[in-house]
Amino acid sequence: MKFNIVPVIVFLAMSILVQAEDSLPDVKFVPLNSLTEAAGNQAAEPASNSATSASYTAEALPQEDSIKTPYGLPRELMPLWDSLTIKQKAAQMVMVYMTPASFMLEHEFGGYLVMKNHLKNLDKFTENIRTVNDSMRIKPLVAADQEGGLVNRISVVAPRWEHTPSAKQMRNMSEDSIRTLAKEIGAVLDSVGINLNLAPVLDPAKDSRGKHSFMEESKRSWGEDTTNATKVRAFVQGMRESNVACVSKHFPGYDSWTNSDHQIAVSSTPKAKVAKNVEFFKTLSSDIPVTMMSSVSFVRISSRPAVFEPKIVKMARDMSPETVILTDDLWGVSLRAWVSGNERVRSKNYPAKDFRKLVRTALMAGNDMFMITYPQKAVEMVNYLAALSKQSKYYRQRIEESAARILKMKYKAGLL
Repeated sequence: MKFNIVPVIVFLAMSILVQAEDSLPDVKFVPLNSLTEAAGNQAAEPASNSATSASYTAEALPQEDSIKTPYGLPRELMPLWDSLTIKQKAAQMVMVYMTPASFMLEHEFGGYLVMKNHLKNLDKFTENIRTVNDSMRIKPLVAADQEGGLVNRISVVAPRWEHTPSAKQMRNMSEDSIRTLAKEIGAVLDSVGINLNLAPVLDPAKDSRGKHSFMEESKRSWGEDTTNATKVRAFVQGMRESNVACVSKHFPGYDSWTNSDHQIAVSSTPKAKVAKNVEFFKTLSSDIPVTMMSSVSFVRISSRPAVFEPKIVKMARDMSPETVILTDDLWGVSLRAWVSGNERVRSKNYPAKDFRKLVRTALMAGNDMFMITYPQKAVEMVNYLAALSKQSKYYRQRIEESAARILKMKYKAGLL
């Protein structure tokens, strides 16, 4: 692979600006693509900042297809883009555990994570979402894990949904039946204001030794054989017909038996098997607009968790340049433990320097959207990203690139 020396020089200069206590583990820099894209897939070039791009208004833009916009944004979005501060753009990158509307409106986060407890009081929940949607210029992604089977958030909505088929069960259903079921479940999600389903699970059914994986034993896997892609596509299409987008997870294929939410999880899967698992994600990349990264360390590729490894994130990016790459919960014990080098991280009194390192590592790896279940830390995350943007042009471009990709996804989904 050929590397451009300019980004490397920028990266080295950028590192000097960071205090020694905040220094990152060694990172092999991977240049990011799509910093600026033409409407007709023209060659990339450096993007201008908001001040210089202010002329891209709906009235000022000529109608020729050759006109370029920063980060390939639709022309219709340029007035909105030019009006956003870098902090507001950074806020689009954060998906936080759902909080009262007042908190969400104050900080303008790009997405919210909904758990089963939120849905126990539907009136309160829907009023919260309605207030946010009526008041925010950029509607948030409202996400829930509605996989079916063991992971069934809508079980508290109505008795009919207490038992929904798992992915393993749906694998044995016809495509028409899967699509109809997904459309019905999607309609329930849509009726309460949820527009993003953190499913399907594309993790392999078997690990590298040929034994059933953790996800298969949990009945959460759609299997590793890409011949199942038509059934997954039926699930995704049914959701989409009810105005709910889907998320494929956990890239590049969770096959560890360790719960990576609670402790550092390691996989010794050979590179060839990882590549085979990736094929399932790749086959469905044009149907699913968001991909969630795994927190597992695939040691044959890197000692870093996949979500922090630029080479693995780039594998996800190479599937489709417009895919929004989402982290799993960055407040998860395993990721914080890996960053701090302390396997017994449990307290919320997490060192500020380690938290900053965690945010920078996720950013530099190439992730677009950061999930975090600790609302106050989400505020710190946005503030720190905004501060980084002032340290170097590279950080600012990374933030703008991801914010633009999220806005494009929302635009295609009808949220803008």
